[in-house]
Amino acid sequence: MEKYKNKYRIKSARHPNWDYGSNGFYFITICTHNREFFFGEIKNQISQLSEIGKIAENCWDQIPNHFPFVKLHNHIIMPNHVHGIIEIAKINDGRDDGRNDGRNDGRNDGRNVETQNFASLPSTLPPQPPQNPPPQNPPPQNPTTNKFGPQSKNLASIIRGFKIGVTKNAKNIHPYFKWQARYHDHIIRNDKSFDRISNYIANNHLNWEKDKFHE
Repeated sequence: MEKYKNKYRIKSARHPNWDYGSNGFYFITICTHNREFFFGEIKNQISQLSEIGKIAENCWDQIPNHFPFVKLHNHIIMPNHVHGIIEIAKINDGRDDGRNDGRNDGRNDGRNVETQNFASLPSTLPPQPPQNPPPQNPPPQNPTTNKFGPQSKNLASIIRGFKIGVTKNAKNIHPYFKWQARYHDHIIRNDKSFDRISNYIANNHLNWEKDKFHE
């Protein structure tokens, strides 16, 4: 462990020489706090999502709506973790190396993205009845609510937005829901690795009993 201001800290798992805002494919694993089974269970090799698991599924699917430069590939919501492949596919990620030549997929580079978390997504809970009577002159809404504000358009901001959205909706169901503080990423560098990881994600629920996250 490294020291910072005479205090030990856990060394970052991020690759020190990689720009995580640049185009690429990233294999992501995010765990719940203490690997608690908030998201459901696996029965007879079939995933059965809880209400919080359904929220996580919905928030994951909504990532491109909040980060238009993102493409999603295989993912799975497991009882206590999420696996997924996130592709950052900006029209121009600032690298003058020829990798963006000819790209014209209709996506922007994220400049107009306002809501970069998912706290505004509807939860799966039934709507609550309105207060009666409603206030005559309700106070104006804070325009910055449920927004990150200016942020780097990188992998960390994507994961942070996803986690915030799940947390704010999940706490309506379980007030002690919490994520593990960090997440794991792996930079996918070739088609062979992409195919191997995609297959691993697709079959993760079939091998749950042997999974290292199963406790």
